[in-house]
Amino acid sequence: MNPLMVKGCITSATLYERLGGTDGVTSIVKSGVEKHLANPNIKTRYENVEDLDATAQKVVEFFTVGSGGPGEYTGRSMEETHKGMNVSEEEYLAVVDDTMKAIKDHGLSEETYKDVLAILYSLKGEVVRQ
Repeated sequence: MNPLMVKGCITSATLYERLGGTDGVTSIVKSGVEKHLANPNIKTRYENVEDLDATAQKVVEFFTVGSGGPGEYTGRSMEETHKGMNVSEEEYLAVVDDTMKAIKDHGLSEETYKDVLAILYSLKGEVVRQ
């Protein structure tokens, strides 16, 4: 039985809980980074990151806190992080697609998939062409 089911009703688990907590978020981010490094549309950007592990850890923090998990996000804002990078819409969509594939690969619910997709699209203006 699905642990989120109680007498046939879905409980109000946070997105963080539905993502699998810290371990789930970390695994999804790791999978996403692997996909980015294999994606010809964005791999060069990721290959040129000075400390990819530290960057991935900031993404874990961002997803953890932003999805209702514990802790504090210690990174810069999305606008500050992407300022001067001139990220194209195509590159942004490639990152979103890779991230959503990682969510699917982890077998998460359609509700979780849609919630993450909505969050990622809400950040587009803070990332594209900054």
